[in-house]
Amino acid sequence: MVEQRLPPLNAVRAFDAAARLGSYVEASRALHVTQPAIGRHVKLLEDWLGVQLFERTSRGVNLTPAGEKYHRKIAAALQLIIEAGREVQPRAAERWLRIMVVPGFAKRWLTPRLEALRHVRPGLKFAIEPNSTFSEVDAKSSDLGIAYGLDGQYAESRVSLICPRVFPICTPAYLASIEAIREPADLARHELIHFDDGEWWNLWFAANGLDIHLTSDLIYVNNDHALSVAESGGGIALANEVLVREELKAGTLVRVLEDQVQLESYRVLTPASEWSEDVEWFIQWLKAELEADFPEARIGVR
Repeated sequence: MVEQRLPPLNAVRAFDAAARLGSYVEASRALHVTQPAIGRHVKLLEDWLGVQLFERTSRGVNLTPAGEKYHRKIAAALQLIIEAGREVQPRAAERWLRIMVVPGFAKRWLTPRLEALRHVRPGLKFAIEPNSTFSEVDAKSSDLGIAYGLDGQYAESRVSLICPRVFPICTPAYLASIEAIREPADLARHELIHFDDGEWWNLWFAANGLDIHLTSDLIYVNNDHALSVAESGGGIALANEVLVREELKAGTLVRVLEDQVQLESYRVLTPASEWSEDVEWFIQWLKAELEADFPEARIGVR
């Protein structure tokens, strides 16, 4: 009997990550390897199969028809391997809660609470994956995700958490160095920090009744990066109260105006599978803590 040859499994894993995330960059982050390593693995698999799996674009990668067909099969096979491992693991095996989360929330609200949280739920360990671009959660890589966006943006959102107020912030020194800002329209004349092409600022201006449309020549990686630039005195950024409450208390950041609006919500995304007891517990803890910390940001409160 001729032994069936398996493809290089590390290459299969890299291909699966790139196919799910649509990007070598995101796949490298998910697997904790370099982006060139993902590219080499995919090229190795393409050579092994003798077909092209991806079309490369300026925005990432798209599966070819052959790639789509292959990914459907190997994704199912990888899920079977995961399930087989769960079935044979002893009951005393380590319990992990894998959380994909937008970076600002991960760094500024969730991470400072993790040590205390471990004592609340003994035996449960946490793996935090900051990710600013995800729109769904795959059971192979995460048990749940904490996203921040507009209503209707996430089709698989199961739990809405809070809708925090958004306002402009900067350092006290920066505010003292510029001409007085008395109303939202004055902000358009100043150095505004963007983590997109101007959409979030434009949304904030519109919510304040202003028809102002900005674009940006300099975009930062995510909102946490934009806030770090503001903290270094680089200009004025938009922030929600969840991300900068401690900095406002400490005085390292100040509000430029009292004008504030509710724009987007934090929400939980989960795979289609049923929640485990740990996922159920964590979601309830998360919702209760956020609503206690920010009662005026509760969904339905205006």
